[in-house]
Amino acid sequence: MPELPEVETVCRGLAPVLEGRVLTRVEQRIDALRWPLPKDFARRIEGNRVTKVARRAKYILIHLDGGPGVGPGGGEVIIAHLGMSGRMTIHAGEAPSPQRHDHIVFHTDDDHHIVFNDARRFGMMDLVGSDALDRHPLLAKLGAEPLGNEFNGRALAAMLKGKRTPIKAALLDQSLIAGIGNIYACEILYRARLSPKRMAYTVAGARVERVASAVRSVLTEAIEAGGSSLRDYVQTSGELGYFQHHFAVYDHEGEPCPGCDCDGAIRRIVQSGRSSFYCPRRQR
Repeated sequence: MPELPEVETVCRGLAPVLEGRVLTRVEQRIDALRWPLPKDFARRIEGNRVTKVARRAKYILIHLDGGPGVGPGGGEVIIAHLGMSGRMTIHAGEAPSPQRHDHIVFHTDDDHHIVFNDARRFGMMDLVGSDALDRHPLLAKLGAEPLGNEFNGRALAAMLKGKRTPIKAALLDQSLIAGIGNIYACEILYRARLSPKRMAYTVAGARVERVASAVRSVLTEAIEAGGSSLRDYVQTSGELGYFQHHFAVYDHEGEPCPGCDCDGAIRRIVQSGRSSFYCPRRQR
């Protein structure tokens, strides 16, 4: 499932094409993705100008102006999630021929076409008034943005204080930190030199500073590489992401640790049904 770097990459691809443009036509070819689409979804969107494309956790937020005659702040916001196999690709000029699993197509007033394709249909889209965005059930309980100004070692220490769960589980807890998934949690803990089994409440002082620094560096580098393409994810250009070529431990079970001389030491364990990859010699 796409994590924060992949969603951020998609948002950065969409923003120059969508912001300031009018959605002249919206093709809705199905009634439901993971959940039913909002009533009159296409009709409510058509004629709106996109004011901003943003991200919250793993969600894409497309802000609309509400169309002619609607005052500032009176529009709606499209909340989109890519699910397991969703992708948004941009096409210029003539609209592309419909492909299997092309479920929604947004057409702009300068002849760009944004195609949402989702083979497994685990993605979702919803509409919410801009004044109610923060109260939407999918967003209301999300934690801190790990690339935001409010996230640092001190803030992370407060989140982890008294947490009697493994640090890996804490990183995946969306009510604490929003957007980190399994792949990047493994890479963050490797870079911070901490075992995924270590109890979260013991991560303090220098350890918590290492984790906070690793969160920022790993996510930033992954965004710069266009995210990670393991199965279905592509950038809005259709190009693959490249950060998977820089994984230190994820999916490298039995291979040498790149950070220490311990031949074949990367191990895989299962925590809460998810694979954790780590070097037991380097990560304590």
